[in-house]
Amino acid sequence: MNSMPCSGSVPERRAGAPSLGVEEEFFLIDPGSRAVASRAGRVVARAREAVGDLVSGEFDECQVEVKTPPCRGGADLYDELVMVRGAAASAAQAEGLGICASGTPVIGPEGPAIIGDHPRYRAGLDQFGTLLDGFAICAAHIHVHMPDREEAVLVGNHLRPWLPLFVAMSANSPFLHARDMGYASWRTVIRGRFPALGAPPYVESLDHYERLAAALQESEAMLDAGVPFWDVRPNPRYPTVEVRVMDVQAEAADTVGLAVLIRALVLTAGALVRRGHTGPETCSELVRAAYWRAARDGWAGKGVDALTGRVLPCSVQAARLVEFVRPALEEHGDLDRAMGFLRRLAGRGCGAQRQRASWRHRAHVADVVDDLVQLTSGRRRG
Repeated sequence: MNSMPCSGSVPERRAGAPSLGVEEEFFLIDPGSRAVASRAGRVVARAREAVGDLVSGEFDECQVEVKTPPCRGGADLYDELVMVRGAAASAAQAEGLGICASGTPVIGPEGPAIIGDHPRYRAGLDQFGTLLDGFAICAAHIHVHMPDREEAVLVGNHLRPWLPLFVAMSANSPFLHARDMGYASWRTVIRGRFPALGAPPYVESLDHYERLAAALQESEAMLDAGVPFWDVRPNPRYPTVEVRVMDVQAEAADTVGLAVLIRALVLTAGALVRRGHTGPETCSELVRAAYWRAARDGWAGKGVDALTGRVLPCSVQAARLVEFVRPALEEHGDLDRAMGFLRRLAGRGCGAQRQRASWRHRAHVADVVDDLVQLTSGRRRG
């Protein structure tokens, strides 16, 4: 059966919550110009003295990435995230810089982009050329422990219709190089340029998934079939299902709120897969339209429900998500943390709304950067 059962389906009970992990990408900021600064090598070297490989470089030398170890609970995940963010912020400060959580650079670099020294990045430049111009974008990736790769790819079928809602909830990239692009998540638009990014395809099995990835690699639309960049995937290195659709969040608490919602959705979907439900065959064009609408309007607008095609307020879709995954949230003690995140969205909006509010204060784009740097490091402007 390929249809999604009614909301509130109880996931199979397991011994303990599956572990969670987070990766977040940040821009390095020059505090004078507020432009992004290409000095990741020095910052990463300093941070590794404190936290080892939990801080690393990224695609562009103006970016750093932080990682948490696997965590069982939301509280532990929050503590680890605050710790590793702090290590990155301290290392940046020692180099005269700040770190900034925005999906796109609010104020662009003062010089040309410097691509990170990694074979995959160089191969991407060779294959995709100028499509990678301006590809310095920052995401949050959520990992949920799942050693069964067959189950992981079928879980992706169940997650596909919900991915646009996570775009809307996490939207935090309205500005690019000091210009309001008119979208809540311009990062999502940038990623949409590429032929094999975005929502994963509906697949019938792991074999189907791997054959499709191999065909895309052969076509050169995908760089490496073993490392696809779809927004849900079995991670190629770790026994996890990885969700990659979100803009990076300014506050660690919001990242954790997204993480516990995603874990509950993965658990609910996994239980359905084990009962023979391979997931809804949602129309790819409808999912694509839902992505676009979520990227444009963010949490403040209405979104396309990719399951039904109806246009509904994001708050209504989020309430449906909570009801669908409530048993998993309650079982693992995550309901209050998830609801707290949704209350914050209702009260002050998503990141894009907050960035625009910072700009409206004095119509200075530098204020947007200052507020983001303070939020990212846990300090607020008084």
